[in-house]
Amino acid sequence: MNISQEGQGPLVVLSHALALDRHMWDALTARLATHCTVVRYDHRGHGQGPSPEAPYTIDDLADDAAAVIRSVSSRPVVFAGLSLGGMVGQALAARHPALLRGLAVINSAPHYADRALWDARIEAVRRSGMPAVADASLDRWLTPAFRQSPAGQAVAERLRQSLLGTDTLGYVRACEAIAAMDLRPGNRRIHTPTLVVAGRHDLATPLAQSQAIAADIAGARIAEVEAAHISAAECPDELARVLGDWVRALPAEAT
Repeated sequence: MNISQEGQGPLVVLSHALALDRHMWDALTARLATHCTVVRYDHRGHGQGPSPEAPYTIDDLADDAAAVIRSVSSRPVVFAGLSLGGMVGQALAARHPALLRGLAVINSAPHYADRALWDARIEAVRRSGMPAVADASLDRWLTPAFRQSPAGQAVAERLRQSLLGTDTLGYVRACEAIAAMDLRPGNRRIHTPTLVVAGRHDLATPLAQSQAIAADIAGARIAEVEAAHISAAECPDELARVLGDWVRALPAEAT
């Protein structure tokens, strides 16, 4: 089974980044689970998720997320996604708004005008496997200062092992889906209370991407954290505070 559930309180579903799995959220989950019920799951081709033989879209991943939510709750939930997970969250809120009482889009993007970088990653992985993108990914995921610290070295190694364990075809299919997406029209239809979180040192999805998401979603607010791309691993305390405060400020769940 590729779903984990911990804690008690308002239900928060977490959706992970490209080339990682639900364990990307371990440190954040430990903090949120003191006052929330935290559900995590693996995308297709990642972790214990199903192998994706056929191509798919971000909308398909949003439908997967909807199925996860329906399997764990009969009431709307808070959905928080990072990078690929944030793309899924944007599509989910546009396609299945009744399932959500809140959306957090973390270190993510709504669209890429140039798919050349995705084509290059696809070609590299098809030619040489996941090691071909490991070093460059870690450089984007964590700040140099954090990676040089003892704690950061341990985090970087865990992320590297997760990346190396990702199914090659799973990575390729996800890259294809990201390269083809344009979430901007759907974002303009979203009315779910939305928090957009940007990393101040995120080179993969810079602040301008977060600002574009927030500008398109009615009433969205934006917050910044002191991290690069995988903020859930680099600054789990700060991100847990930001998310926890936002969840507590959401309108009460209907009874």
